[in-house]
Amino acid sequence: MHHLRLKALEDIGGRKPVTNPKWENKKVSDVYGESVFGDRELKAKLHASSYKAFKKSLEEGALLDAHVADEIASAMKEWAVSKGATHFTHWFQPHTGLTAEKHDSFISFKGGAYDRTLEVHFSGKQLIKGESDASSFPNGGIRSTFEARGYTAWDMESPSFIREAANGNFLCIPTAFASWTGEALDLKTPLLKSIHAVSKATARLCNVLGNSKVTGGYSNNGIEQEFFLIDRGFFNARHDLVAAGRTVIGASPPKGQQMEDHYFGALDRRILAFFQDTEWKLWSLGIPSTTRHNEVAPSQYEMAPVFEAISVACDHNMVMMEILKDTAREHGFACLLHEKPFAGVNGSGKHNNFSICTNTGENLFEPGDNPRKNAQFLVVLAATIRAVHVYADLMRSSIAVPGNDWRLGANEAPPAIISTYIGDLLGRVVEEIVKEPTNKLERQASTMQLGVNSLPKIPRDQSDRNRTSPYAFTGNKFEFRAVGSSQSCARPATVLNTMMADSFHYVSDLIEAEHNKNKPMMTIDEAATVVVTRLLKEHQAAIYNGNGYSEEWVIEAKSRGLNNLRTTPEAIAALSKPENLSVFERMKVLTRREVESQQNIYYEHFSKTVGIEAECMIQMTSAHVVPACLKYKQQALGALDSSDAAQKSLLDDFNTNLSNLLTGIDSLKKHTSHAKHMHENEAAQAVYFRKEVMDSMVEVRKCSDNLELLVDDALWPFPKYSEMLSLR
Repeated sequence: MHHLRLKALEDIGGRKPVTNPKWENKKVSDVYGESVFGDRELKAKLHASSYKAFKKSLEEGALLDAHVADEIASAMKEWAVSKGATHFTHWFQPHTGLTAEKHDSFISFKGGAYDRTLEVHFSGKQLIKGESDASSFPNGGIRSTFEARGYTAWDMESPSFIREAANGNFLCIPTAFASWTGEALDLKTPLLKSIHAVSKATARLCNVLGNSKVTGGYSNNGIEQEFFLIDRGFFNARHDLVAAGRTVIGASPPKGQQMEDHYFGALDRRILAFFQDTEWKLWSLGIPSTTRHNEVAPSQYEMAPVFEAISVACDHNMVMMEILKDTAREHGFACLLHEKPFAGVNGSGKHNNFSICTNTGENLFEPGDNPRKNAQFLVVLAATIRAVHVYADLMRSSIAVPGNDWRLGANEAPPAIISTYIGDLLGRVVEEIVKEPTNKLERQASTMQLGVNSLPKIPRDQSDRNRTSPYAFTGNKFEFRAVGSSQSCARPATVLNTMMADSFHYVSDLIEAEHNKNKPMMTIDEAATVVVTRLLKEHQAAIYNGNGYSEEWVIEAKSRGLNNLRTTPEAIAALSKPENLSVFERMKVLTRREVESQQNIYYEHFSKTVGIEAECMIQMTSAHVVPACLKYKQQALGALDSSDAAQKSLLDDFNTNLSNLLTGIDSLKKHTSHAKHMHENEAAQAVYFRKEVMDSMVEVRKCSDNLELLVDDALWPFPKYSEMLSLR
């Protein structure tokens, strides 16, 4: 690999910003959504009666008439072909954490074997349902090899879109993926069910509180995507980045992020060109990307869209990750979406900004000018705090991906202890309610004067932000900050929807019971006040407005009875807790069998991921680092004067690290081999990988990184942190 490192260093000096002539003289308003076949196109291309039937099917869950399906398919095909598409694919999201697609052409043939006639055709049946091999995707035991049938079903709520390729485009039709038995094999199906659950629960809660106009609800999500960009030559020269997405060895550079000069810094010209190209592509796909900036660590960046309906937001984030990787390659970069691709610098997350709205357009998380007098908001706040307290372990399990083990609680991301930050104002409101004083707390407007005449007074938000909280209230939404940068947001979105639907029903039950017990003397608002007070007293342990990074919080959280599930296997185990299995079944989101299959999938994914990382480390150190060390020892250290104390110390230090490295590699090989043969128990295997294998990897890395600082730079086989993170 040494020649690849030298080639990358040689090439990088000649890199220039890449321009895409496709976007010259374009306006965003002309491009936005041009590659999307959504509601606007359906309304324009269908007969009015067909469009009405489609909307009714969408809203009521009724079976779509075959003639309407054929009309939609024909319109979609004509539109796609006009955009250069030759194929279509049912685009779905299996439990790989990625997307999947099988391309079929619009071409069909008529006639016999000797007189076939080609025609371009796409039927309603092809649109609505596809078939795939269900046993070849992660299924957690739901499907065996001989039970292979699986189906993709058109998700009518999510718009279809065109993806461009070098020699022709193709139409992507978002779908759900289920087995022949009807069990979910993907992340989209439970998400859609959870959306239905939250809609019913929202309508019920609002109706109980006297808001009879509400007949449903929906959740929104705004997803902030963090990632690293490094030159592609460096990426190709590292086995670990290619195979595992993160570096398993690598000494810290002299300059990392300690100067705090990268965050929001001026964008490098090559990086800016990458961002601009990416944004045009996203805009053409109807993805409302609005933010771009440098993140905390060198070579780390962020892009973020405005909020959207949660299912579409999750779909768009998956597309965004694909676009980021594809565009990075075109610009000579590699996009790293791993939570912790580089040790010693900030890792990457994916903040999910979650809210729930009614079908009448009201945001239930909006406190209004006086939250103390906003009964509906206080009920929703109490329901949320209760949900976080009761289902904290379920929230933690939804972000249990291998990369998050390296960043949660590491002074760069929220801790593994799930709590909620509600800010000073709401904190005082909650305290007042719990203590039941007579005075009222008004929400006072506030401004900041910056002390310079040329600068205006700035309206002050009602609360500060707390970046150490995993689930922070930020004015009119909750920000789930602990989501991993590489994972699909459908997992945490499903959990947030499910736990909120359950909590809304739970609170509705309490309010109705309290009101019925005390009729006619007690109004609904008074019953709601009693319930809110009770819930806040019972569940205030989930509220924490302090520093989530501190050791004091770990101790305090334990005294409050809050779990600290530090590792992915611990968090995955929480999925099968009775209360977690029960809530999925009650809300009709997942069956017990589906939850247990997901648990098996996640255990297996963790073990395979760590196994790949361990194999990378073994190969890189055994076949590259050790030979480089031996060569350096022969060429340079052999000339040392052992009678000189300083030279002898250098030689002893080198020999000690090399010996420890060899011992560590041998230990890692044994632990990895043992772990791979623990197939009979996925949970025990994952725990063994997390403890024995990962602990061995830490020791091997320490020795390798020490040697990197001693060996002649010209002999070191892999690109170094100082090169990958600093050179453009």
